[in-house]
Amino acid sequence: MLTLASKLKREEGVRAGRTLARSNDASHRVSIRDRLLIKEVAELEANLPNTCKVTFPDENKLCHFQLAISPDEGYYLGGKFQFEIEVPEAYNMVPPKVKCLTRIWHPNIAETGEICLSLLREHSIDGTGWAPTRTLKDVVWGLNSLFTDLLNFDDPLNIDAAEHHLRDKEDFRNKVQDFIKNYAR
Repeated sequence: MLTLASKLKREEGVRAGRTLARSNDASHRVSIRDRLLIKEVAELEANLPNTCKVTFPDENKLCHFQLAISPDEGYYLGGKFQFEIEVPEAYNMVPPKVKCLTRIWHPNIAETGEICLSLLREHSIDGTGWAPTRTLKDVVWGLNSLFTDLLNFDDPLNIDAAEHHLRDKEDFRNKVQDFIKNYAR
């Protein structure tokens, strides 16, 4: 992260009239996305839910990180769920790409990792999809809420999981716990 912040400071120094070696080299420019990410990552780290942990495999690439969610209540209590978040160059006009890396039995997360969360949709019928005013903090809090108040059995991505819950809530709970035991520790 320090390297990206250093690039930003160097570029600002060039604009202020100070000369730096290779100041005209396009590879030293910091994209709009990266400028936003410097600010948003700092805000995210300051306001992270206590059930979440963010890690950056490469601290120089704020556009790619992992999120671990360990719910402290509900069906998914005791599990640790890993998500991969990729922020595209067109961010914040388009949402980040998010995939669940942990196999899970969840009505809004497919076993293959796709996620049904309206704020991750570029275009949403209900008007709650992505907007340029949203931030990474919104994404993390939204993903965290999929394990509690945004758990939605009425508009599922994994129809089998939702129908399972409707048929037999206790058996659904048992299957969730089996998935946690086998995949989410």
